[in-house]
Amino acid sequence: MDQSEAPLLDALADYHDKHRYGFTPPGHRQGRGTDDRVLAVLGREPFLDDVLASGGLDDRKTSNQYLKRAEDLMAEAVGADVAWFSTCGSSLSVKAAMMAVAGGGESGGSLLVGRDSHKSVVAGLIFSGVQPRWITPRWDAERHFSHPPSPQEVEETWQQHPDAAGALVVSPSPYGTCADIAGIADVCHARNKPLIIDEAWGAHLPFHEDLPTWAMDAGADVCVVSVHKMGAGFEQGSVFHLQGDRIDQDRLSACADLLMTTSPNVLVYSAMDGWRRQMVEHGHELLGAALDLAAQLRQEIEMIPDVEVLDDELLGVEASHDLDRLQVMMDVSRTGTSGYQAADWLRANAHVDVGMSDHRRILATLSFADDKSTASRLTEALRAWRKAADGFDPSPRIELPSPTELQLDNVCSPREAFFGRVEAVPLKRAAGRVAAEQITPYPPGIPAVVPGERLNDAVLDYLCSGARAGMNVPDAADPSLQTIRVLA
Repeated sequence: MDQSEAPLLDALADYHDKHRYGFTPPGHRQGRGTDDRVLAVLGREPFLDDVLASGGLDDRKTSNQYLKRAEDLMAEAVGADVAWFSTCGSSLSVKAAMMAVAGGGESGGSLLVGRDSHKSVVAGLIFSGVQPRWITPRWDAERHFSHPPSPQEVEETWQQHPDAAGALVVSPSPYGTCADIAGIADVCHARNKPLIIDEAWGAHLPFHEDLPTWAMDAGADVCVVSVHKMGAGFEQGSVFHLQGDRIDQDRLSACADLLMTTSPNVLVYSAMDGWRRQMVEHGHELLGAALDLAAQLRQEIEMIPDVEVLDDELLGVEASHDLDRLQVMMDVSRTGTSGYQAADWLRANAHVDVGMSDHRRILATLSFADDKSTASRLTEALRAWRKAADGFDPSPRIELPSPTELQLDNVCSPREAFFGRVEAVPLKRAAGRVAAEQITPYPPGIPAVVPGERLNDAVLDYLCSGARAGMNVPDAADPSLQTIRVLA
């Protein structure tokens, strides 16, 4: 195929050249009806490009197959057999993969799932009825930090649950740490079971050899990527890729269709199409420059007193297999302040946002779009924060559970708990009860509590003390965490 083509972008240009006009949705009519106060902020251009995908950009039968051609180009560019675009984010894509592998029956099947999975995976479990067979991640108790599961841990989980339909692992994690996907794929394929990789943070990985191994190259059967995270797509832009015959292609496509909107945003599609072309033509050069910039930035941040940039400390036999060094994670605990305090100060005073913060860390995500000027802005902001941090009030203490205490017992499926008869009880009386909601520190979005798990005092104390210290738990029915929903 000709990778210099961008079928969706070319079709959009043709739409404008022909001065098409649709007596169809969207009702703003390419911005003609949009309030001037909206246009003053958003501009006219987004509305000009917001047209119907079929019966607009393409004809009513999608005869030109602009989307299909763009997806085929994407698959070829990254070495997959098939690719599908989603305008509903990787949250949709990973749910479709879970349903295709383990869905069906009144209560669904079962799936090996990394317990460090994103909340969208838990939503997929609730939606589909699939029963998770949790793979325990590796824990660094000193740093209170989880590493992706190892092939050995996946093997041990298979031995306990040999009837599971497949396995799902997140790699890279939101922190940039990566699993040994090739080793995990070998373990799964020895049983002829498929491996799904939630690679939402890895859209850029196929395009430079100094980045962690791309899931398709490592033998995964399906991988899901968020183009908006590490690529140049709009928010909600996602692609999921398939290779091999362990997963039925038609079933996967049908599952995605069940979840997909019937009104996809052409801007999201077109941006992904153009980003694929950009990466094929210039990605190696752009990502190489970004990696060089990240290396220099890491050295400069290390010079800031009491700030540790985590790097090789995250790698090893009992840690992560690889690391995306565009994710610059900083441990600020020696400053005596929390990552929450650092993130809030940077936003309020330097107008700089970081990608993640927790009780002792902040994370800055670089992309190929960054350069020396944006890197300098970050280091200057960090230096100013470090000087100001000496005057911060001490952060409220967070009660950190041990790795064993974090592993809550699974009593019933997430779906059964979520849709069961529930009641709200005070947190101080919730230990021993079965959770009916998920509680997720966000970001990074890894649930501390999943519906169907039996609560204990250690995790409840962690969440309560974390909320007092600045932890964000947006999915809780009671954001103040005074109460929690449990099975009645």
